[in-house]
Amino acid sequence: MLLRFNLLAILFLLLGACASGPGFDTGGVDRSLTPQGVTTGPQAARGKQVLWGGAIIRTTNLKDSTQMEVVAYPLDAHERPQHDSAPLGRFILEQDGFLEPESYAEGRLITVVGTVSGTRAGQVGESDYDYPVVSARRIHLWPEDKGGGVSFGIGIGTSF
Repeated sequence: MLLRFNLLAILFLLLGACASGPGFDTGGVDRSLTPQGVTTGPQAARGKQVLWGGAIIRTTNLKDSTQMEVVAYPLDAHERPQHDSAPLGRFILEQDGFLEPESYAEGRLITVVGTVSGTRAGQVGESDYDYPVVSARRIHLWPEDKGGGVSFGIGIGTSF
């Protein structure tokens, strides 16, 4: 009986450990807004909460904040950007304070909950581009994907 109880307890712990993702508070988030949509109607999007993610192109530290240019991708069920999907546009992410550019490096995946503060004119190559600007409320930097094949996780950080 005690063995059965212990096995059941371990099973529930393992199942609970399988839950992954950063667990964003998405209350008030407008999931219908995309970076492309904001560029076509920036006034209507100003002040709205968004949950976006993508791959970092560039991180720049300013005097009192950090700015990132991000290529947006659709998010999966865990809010992780689906880097193998078609891009949804680009956006500028602004975060108060200093973020280490080495950690927030080109190619790293991030997910952000934030407020659309407007748009900013810029360029992609030689083309003009209007970037939606998001003031971050919460940023999740995803672990680097090391690749290397298929893995099987058992929910406690071990893979085979």
